[in-house]
Order: sequence, then C-alpha cells, then structure tokens
Amino acid sequence: MGLFTKRNTAAFAAGPEIKAATGGSYVGSGQIGDLYSYTVGSLELRAMQVPTISRARDLIASMVACLDFRQYTLSWDGAEGEYEKMYLPGESWMTRPDPKVTRNFLIANTVSDLFHYGRCTWYITSRYSTGFPASFQWLPFANTSFEDQAGPQWFGPSKEILFNGVPINPDDTVQFLSPNMGVVYMGATAIDIATRLDAAARRFASNEIAAGYLQQKGGEPMTADELAEMAAGWSSARARNAIGALNEFVEFKEFSSDPSKLQLVESRQHAALELARVANIPPYLVGVAVGGYTYQNAQQARQDLYLFGAKPYIDCIQETLSMDNVLARGRHVEFDLDDYLGDNGLVDSDLVAPDMATVDNGD
Repeated sequence: MGLFTKRNTAAFAAGPEIKAATGGSYVGSGQIGDLYSYTVGSLELRAMQVPTISRARDLIASMVACLDFRQYTLSWDGAEGEYEKMYLPGESWMTRPDPKVTRNFLIANTVSDLFHYGRCTWYITSRYSTGFPASFQWLPFANTSFEDQAGPQWFGPSKEILFNGVPINPDDTVQFLSPNMGVVYMGATAIDIATRLDAAARRFASNEIAAGYLQQKGGEPMTADELAEMAAGWSSARARNAIGALNEFVEFKEFSSDPSKLQLVESRQHAALELARVANIPPYLVGVAVGGYTYQNAQQARQDLYLFGAKPYIDCIQETLSMDNVLARGRHVEFDLDDYLGDNGLVDSDLVAPDMATVDNGD
C-alpha cells in the first residue's frame, strides 16, 4: 500500500477476513496441538514442589490472568503538555486469544513460563487479511528450544526456534521476554536448600516411634552385627506394634531433642523467606512472618502483590502485545486494572471489610 493511499474504511468496519496461518517449510508447526507430547520441565516441577514457590506463582499468575485486555492509542494534548490515552474497540483476540481455551488459562500459563524461565512463546494460529494475528496458542517452554540462545539469560527474540525438536517459523510466533531471570535459574541454590530441608523433615515425620537408642546394660557384650540386628528388629516391631519388650540387659533411651529442631522449623522458615525474595514477592503474602513489618489491610496486600510481584510480568505482556508484529503501529494493549486496584490505585471500598484491623507480622 502506498504511503498516502486511502484506507478502505468500509472493509475495515466489516471486520478483516481471518485466514489460517501456514507453517510453510517449517514443518514443526505440525507438532503444535498434539497435546500428548506436551510436558512440564523437570526444573519447574522441582520448584513447584516447594510451597513458597508454588504459592508465589499461583498468586501472581491468578492475579494477572483475571484481568481483561483493552486497546488504546495516544493523542497529544497540547494544553496539558502530555499524551492522552484514547480507548478503542478491542481486537477479537483480546477476548479469547486462543479459541480452544479460556483467556485465564492462556495468560496464567504465560505468566508461569515467564516466572519460571524468563520467557514464553505464543504461536500464531490464524491471521486477519491485514496480516496481523487473529488467534494464538501457548507453547510450553519445556517443548520449545532456541538454537541461537542457550539461556538462562535471554538477549532478544530467537530466530531459530524448535518445537519438539522440529523448526517452526519465528515470524509466526510472539516471544515474551521477562525483565527478570527465571526463578529456576536464579533461585536454583535456594530451591535446592529448601528441597533438602523438606526431605529431612519428611524423614523425621515418617518415624513412627520416638527417636532414641538401645543400650546393653549387662550380660555378655554383643558384637556390632548383633547390636545392628537388635536395633533393626526393634524398629521393625515398633512400626507394627506400639508395645515393646526388652529383657533385663537392654534398655531403651529416648533422645531428649526438641521436635521443632528435628523438623528444622527455623531453618525451613528462613529458606521460605529466601524463596520469597527470589520470587520478588512480599514475604507475608506467602505466609512468612518478618519481624517489624506491618501491613494495614487487604488493600495494601493487593497493591503489594501488583507492584512487587505481578507488575514486571504485566508490563512484559502488555508491551509485547503492543509491538508492530501484533498490532498496527500506534495502537497499544493494556490490562484493565480498574477493577483490581480501583481509582487512583485504591481498591474499591466494598472489597475491604470495614472492621479489618491492622495486622502485625512481627514477633
């Protein structure tokens, strides 16, 4: 189209024709949609077994996924000396980007990939006659690889994308790049420590009898093998029956240990605090108490979740979907935060209990 060619407004008003996207010579597009081959990465599975990471991910993903899209353009206001947003009717995909699933599902998984790995990929499944995308499908990160970047730091959109080991056309993708490195990479040490502490606590919890030792008090000294056999028999018998029997030469002595120390309560609490830092989320939102920190009510909790946890991913998704390969130049997409934050960054008054008292997480 020439630079000054008049636009066909009648055709635009009627709505552009939607055409299926074709993979061309990139045969990997045939792998997309075969859900039996989709999988979850081992690093993500390990991280999500840690309650603090799971809670942080669920809070952020569910918060972002409940928001609606809206479209706007910018107009210069000479009197005010600033740009003013002028809202426009949204594109059809803004209601349901993937016709096969809900927007909530698609956005939640997008945030999850950004949270865990620092990037996410959508595949364009159809286009308008104008060439702009009309529908998308989320590609799980575990099934997607980027030949020109090894990670975990991502330096830009990939030009060599494989899905299930087969190339797909990068021009038929929308690539989201998080401003934060994925937690499975930057939090690898903290996740490993928390996993080991939980495993130690589980071993203690699986012990059905009090921890202690058997001591021979008399008779002929028993060999090491005999002592080991006696201890194993005692443990096995106690697992089946709470009542035990010992002769006059053997005595059971229980360890005088604090159960909270055996379950590593303090260490696990500190590990949870470290993971809250890794996830960039206020500790109290994941149930970790911090001495001296006070929040006022649900209003502040919502603001904290948005500002510290969700905003980096919200900005990433908004700005990616506003790029020229998704929308016409000059048009932008944003999440509608009015219902969540309310006017001037405040939660609607009917969402906050009037008698909610100040909560102090300090000791």
